[in-house]
Amino acid sequence: MITIQNPVKPPHPFALFNLGFRPFFLLAGLFSIASILLWGSIFVYGWPAPRLPYSLSQWHAHEMIYGYAMAVVAGFLLTAVRNWTNLPTVTGLPLGGLTALWLAARVVGLVMPQHVWLMAGLDGAFNLLLCVALAQPIIRAKQKQQIGILSKIVLLTLSNALFYLGALGYLEQGIAWGLYAGLYLIISLIFVMARRVVPFFIERGVGYEVVLQNRAWVDRSSIFLLLLFLISEVFLRWAGIAALLAALLVVVHGVRLYGWHTPGIWRKPLLWVLFVGYAAAVFGFLLKAVTPLMGLPPSLAVHAFAVGGIGMMTVGMMARVALGHTGRSIQEPIKSLPLIFFLLAAAFIARVLLPLAVPTHYLVWLAFAQVFWISAYALFLFIYLPILIKPRVDGMPG
Repeated sequence: MITIQNPVKPPHPFALFNLGFRPFFLLAGLFSIASILLWGSIFVYGWPAPRLPYSLSQWHAHEMIYGYAMAVVAGFLLTAVRNWTNLPTVTGLPLGGLTALWLAARVVGLVMPQHVWLMAGLDGAFNLLLCVALAQPIIRAKQKQQIGILSKIVLLTLSNALFYLGALGYLEQGIAWGLYAGLYLIISLIFVMARRVVPFFIERGVGYEVVLQNRAWVDRSSIFLLLLFLISEVFLRWAGIAALLAALLVVVHGVRLYGWHTPGIWRKPLLWVLFVGYAAAVFGFLLKAVTPLMGLPPSLAVHAFAVGGIGMMTVGMMARVALGHTGRSIQEPIKSLPLIFFLLAAAFIARVLLPLAVPTHYLVWLAFAQVFWISAYALFLFIYLPILIKPRVDGMPG
């Protein structure tokens, strides 16, 4: 008797919508280049600016927070929640639809910036559907420990709504509230996710046995202090209280970083980029603490958070997640990968440290920072485009 076995169906060669990290990491990289290129061309090189119902700086800030950063957050969490709950998250056409909403909002913001109501509707629909896509598996799996992560996505949705209410003229402080709340909520989310994964990555990635220190009082106080800082800084405008809270956050997160340090991280690019990115975000709080005393430009602290904290942490996470979830080795990553991280570190130096040291050449430093940033993401796309659109190398789903 002859048994005929059904052949295993080979994976489709185009895998972009197989899992959440794929389209959102790809679009985050592309949009990062396009938006910074446009912003730099206008601000540094004097290209004509489009007519906006709000300032060009506000457009730039909004698109980097709710465009770029939210794309990375969406890709990471749609992938992570599937691992945490052991339940599927959106793939295929639903994932394509969610991606299309994000992309449509960005295109409207670039091509038809006067139509704020349309951008608000598209962005709002994306934010709400992302909340639903993440909430469904978390609720089904009854994982109450993930509610904190989900609540931050809900708060980001509300903060984005504040921005649009301000842009449409319904809320006087809406734009400022939406932008700064969004920035600090993204930083808060990065801190929470880093607490979950960075010690794990370091302990298993340095190549020798090490047990890192994670103190419970640091975990609790870091969340509480950041919440108080956000309220004081964004909504109450208590500059002195916010500066004091920022100083306390420097101490708390400095203790955390000290407990995470081990010399082996500096031999592993996928580890040191996360450590340096986290430290850059902490440096942002240091600048917030001393700005009232030294009269520093507020933009320095903002870009310490944005370029250093968000930029380096998100690229480090995208680089690692994309390798691990496509069946590639994270112990022996692509040799040109460190250059991406060095370019982003150079962008941080040019955007934050050099203007702090030599403010008279501000536009020169800004131009260098934009070149370094764009070069870093261009290299990221060159390396990761085939990784993100092709099936896993081990034949597994995802």
